[in-house]
Amino acid sequence: MLPASRISSIDALRGLTVAAMLLVNDAGDWSHVYPWLEHADWHGATPADFIFPFFLLIVGISIQLALGAKIDAGAPARPMARAVLVRGARIFLLGLALHGAAALLLPGRDFRLLGVLQRIGICFALAGLLVIYVPKARAQWAIVAAILLGYWALLTAGGPLLPDVNLADRIDTALLGRLAYQFNPATGLARDPEGVLSTLPALATTLLGMRAGAWLRARNLRALLWGGLAALAIGGLWSLVLPLNKQLWTSSFVLWMAGLGMLAVGVGHWLIDRQGWPDLGRCLGINAIAAYAGAWLATCVLEGSGAMAPLYNSMFRAPLTPLMGPFLPSLLFAAVFTGLFWLAMHGFEKRGWRITV
Repeated sequence: MLPASRISSIDALRGLTVAAMLLVNDAGDWSHVYPWLEHADWHGATPADFIFPFFLLIVGISIQLALGAKIDAGAPARPMARAVLVRGARIFLLGLALHGAAALLLPGRDFRLLGVLQRIGICFALAGLLVIYVPKARAQWAIVAAILLGYWALLTAGGPLLPDVNLADRIDTALLGRLAYQFNPATGLARDPEGVLSTLPALATTLLGMRAGAWLRARNLRALLWGGLAALAIGGLWSLVLPLNKQLWTSSFVLWMAGLGMLAVGVGHWLIDRQGWPDLGRCLGINAIAAYAGAWLATCVLEGSGAMAPLYNSMFRAPLTPLMGPFLPSLLFAAVFTGLFWLAMHGFEKRGWRITV
């Protein structure tokens, strides 16, 4: 087994995923964004849709690496469960705080109850409890299968998989209303890509990460790669009857993205941990939530103060658009923004600073 200490490839891949999040979330001009940097409007998947599932997969791997050895050694369950619940609650509350800051600083921005960090906190807590109290691999696989098949049945029985009328959107309309990501006051309809019902298959993504983490601990690279290929194949075939859809987090989407993620983890592990390649992105990976929260607050301050538009216009749009067109300056702004936080987290790493939630 690998030791419970940090694995460089996982920190590096987590950091690269955070960098991708910042790149996608911080375009200079939202009217000019390359299609591959935007999420699919509904059915289908773009490269941007890969980012959040991959992060949740790494959350599951990290849970396995942190708790697997303790569970194998027979550590008491209650202290581990308490620690998992406390950390999950902290991540959830940080997400609420960031949305509160956005509502205060950004004109016209309403408070949102759920979101990326809230989903991470919920999945972290539930997956952590499962690995503690249901440690057997066969039982965990059975839970994943039950979630994916059950969710498919719920969506199918709940009506057409169309915006606003599908079961997940109807539940978000009923439970979240104005607190959802999107709310139409005229119709009263709400929609949230991190909504209530779709958190269930997101938990399956995290549980698949735990199984990938178990293969990683056992140094079973072959199982990791074959598992990724199998998940990719099943997800692709399933998408013929249940489309890939990030907003609904469909069961086919879970397997397709988990398969890609497992292959990426396998390749990263072989290159970084076994072949000695540089662990590019590690500085962001060990302070992932700090980087995400810092970027969020920086965006809120720049937008809320009115400084964002003049900054972008003077440094990117005006000098670069005549030479490059409107799309590349927008991307370059996001790249510079991401690079600044990468440098900041590099400085944190050099000083031994690690901000945990």
